[in-house]
Amino acid sequence: MKIYSKLLTSISMSIVFSLFIVQTSFAATVEMNWVKPETYDDMRSGEQNRKAFRERTFKVLEKHFIKLAKSLPQNQTLKVDILNIDLAGEINFKNTRQIRILREPYFPRMNLSYQLIGDDNEIVKSGSEKLTSLNFMQSNNLRYSSESLGHEKKMLDKWFKREFVSLVKTY
Repeated sequence: MKIYSKLLTSISMSIVFSLFIVQTSFAATVEMNWVKPETYDDMRSGEQNRKAFRERTFKVLEKHFIKLAKSLPQNQTLKVDILNIDLAGEINFKNTRQIRILREPYFPRMNLSYQLIGDDNEIVKSGSEKLTSLNFMQSNNLRYSSESLGHEKKMLDKWFKREFVSLVKTY
């Protein structure tokens, strides 16, 4: 019984150690560049100050790109230029307040260009994208349902998976 217990402990430690190595060997660096944000199609909040809303939105999206980049090798850098954003929904007046209302014709859109740079400073992958999520209201995925910019995050997830599928870790 003691031999079995030692063997089980040894195997468990090996699994934990290998998972640690896998997890720490991934996480590319992200560099975000917000190109002329004052010209973006829709970067408005209902009641919040425009500048404060823009900064909060940028912070939320930057964190999401960092989260996505955790699945790329750590020796790589993902450089992203955001060229335009049109958030899901539209701003409408409700009594004396302005609120964002989500409806089908006001789907999220984002234009971006990107470069994935390897540790040898060579471009691994690059491109420009015009992302849209036309059926954002039809989705049954509740992953981001209670999060800020959930529809935009889901749109980015689909793009990232499609674009970097061959580079993304799976475990």
